[in-house]
Amino acid sequence: MLKSKKAQKELADNARLLRAWKRWHAEQLQEALEGAHAAVLRRLMEQLKNLHNARALVDAVAAEDWSAVDANTRLIALHEVNAAIVHQRERAGQPPLDDPLPGAPENAFRMIRAIITQASA
Repeated sequence: MLKSKKAQKELADNARLLRAWKRWHAEQLQEALEGAHAAVLRRLMEQLKNLHNARALVDAVAAEDWSAVDANTRLIALHEVNAAIVHQRERAGQPPLDDPLPGAPENAFRMIRAIITQASA
């Protein structure tokens, strides 16, 4: 069954917006990798390339001084962490997101988010 022209246009618009957003984010990441806090972000990106162990990732993030990193770079870092964890979970056949129930131990992403965002408090 063919989709209506309106539905096809909406799909095309959504695809165009997603491509634009991905392009914008890639530019933001590149700027951050060349910016004042490039060393911190490069170490994180290297850790994410070789992501095999959530505990090691949390420890690596905790070892950085995020209070010295500007808010925009911290947000870019958090996005990259999220994307890497989601990718790893999907490759393992798990759902992309799986936040713990109240009272359960925190997952790696939530621990990392707390580390990175506490630096701004």
